[in-house]
Amino acid sequence: MPKAAVLNMAGENVGEIELSDAIFGIEPNTVVLHAAVVNYLANQRQGTQSTLTRTEVSGGGRKPWKQKGTGHARQGSIRAPQWRHGGVALGPKPRDYSYTINKKVKRLALKSALSSKVQANEIIVLDNLAVDDYKTKTIVGMLSAIKTGKKVLIVMPASDEKVVVSARNIPGVKTTIVGSLNVYDILNCDTFVVLKDAVTAIEEVYA
Repeated sequence: MPKAAVLNMAGENVGEIELSDAIFGIEPNTVVLHAAVVNYLANQRQGTQSTLTRTEVSGGGRKPWKQKGTGHARQGSIRAPQWRHGGVALGPKPRDYSYTINKKVKRLALKSALSSKVQANEIIVLDNLAVDDYKTKTIVGMLSAIKTGKKVLIVMPASDEKVVVSARNIPGVKTTIVGSLNVYDILNCDTFVVLKDAVTAIEEVYA
């Protein structure tokens, strides 16, 4: 059963916690991880890109010249795709890129991501994260004390507005709660900072 040291906000070791083998101790499945990341990125796409077709470009209602006898190729509109300022043929139109993947695949991917962080020693367990006021300086000091990387994901058992507001101005730092965890954010961070209570919640939800 994997173990992790428990630190306080000053970076001091205040204990040790045993992590569930079923969540934090499995062999990461790279195929499933890739599928989950691609799914997440696809679901983030807005799909609002659009081009004008020949029917949507203004003008071009009159036939530019008669069908026969001019020596020109026959043309029906100056807004056809081959004309300058004409419409776009087969251009992108608004669409939904999102799709779903199997629930079991999502759960396995999340467990694989969490296990990969444990194996890479990129997980830090905090005993508590208390911010008295909306102070970015407090979060910066805490991250410096526990020696995190440039990209940090802070996982809380429940949303704390003071922590969220205090951390949101720090480049590379993202906060989330157990219910909103996703594979992309876990893999994208250099240091996975999780509160002790959040570890318990993760093991209860995903066991």
